[in-house]
Amino acid sequence: MNFVPTNLTSVTIVEPDLFRDGRGFFLETFRRDKYARGGIDCEFRQDNQSRSTRNTIRGLHAQREHPQAKLVRAVTGSILDVVVDIRRGSPSYLEWIAVELSADNFRQIYVPPGFAHGICITSEFADIEYKCTDYYDPTDELRIAWNDPSIGIRWPVEHPVLSEKDRQARPIADQIALLPFYSEASP
Repeated sequence: MNFVPTNLTSVTIVEPDLFRDGRGFFLETFRRDKYARGGIDCEFRQDNQSRSTRNTIRGLHAQREHPQAKLVRAVTGSILDVVVDIRRGSPSYLEWIAVELSADNFRQIYVPPGFAHGICITSEFADIEYKCTDYYDPTDELRIAWNDPSIGIRWPVEHPVLSEKDRQARPIADQIALLPFYSEASP
C-alpha cells in the first residue's frame, strides 16, 4: 500500500495494493492498522455512497462545529476530486489540489478536517463511497461556491449540474467568520 503526500498538509492519496488474477481482482479498501501506519489514524463513524451523472459537481462542502475527515474513492466511473484548505491562518490557505479517482486506478484520497471537499463526475456516471469521522449534520454545513474566483479551481466543466443548495452556495469571502482556524497541532 502506498501513501502519497500532497502539497496540502495531511491530505494523502492512497494507492491500495491490488491483486489480479484470472477471476478478477482483490484489494483492501480500508484496514485500520495499515492506514494508521500511513498517517491516517482516525475512527470512521459513517459510510456514504452517492451516484452522479457526468458534469455533476458536488461541493465544495465542509462542516463547521463537527468537522469530518473523509476517505473517498470511486467505485464505478471516474471523478475529479478537489480538496481546498479553508483553515484561517494556514500556510496553504485557499490552496487546492485535484486528483482523479476512478474504478480503474483504485486510488483513494484522505481529506482531513479543516478542508473543503468537492467532486466532479468525468465519466457517464460514477458511484462514490466515502468514510467520515463524524456524522453528517445538515445544520452544520458550510457550502462554498464551486466557482469562487478567490479559490480558482480549474474544473473540467463550465456549466455543471448542481443541486439547489450548491447553486446557492456563497463565496468564501462571505463566510470567513465560519471558517476553522489553523493550528500547528492540527493537520
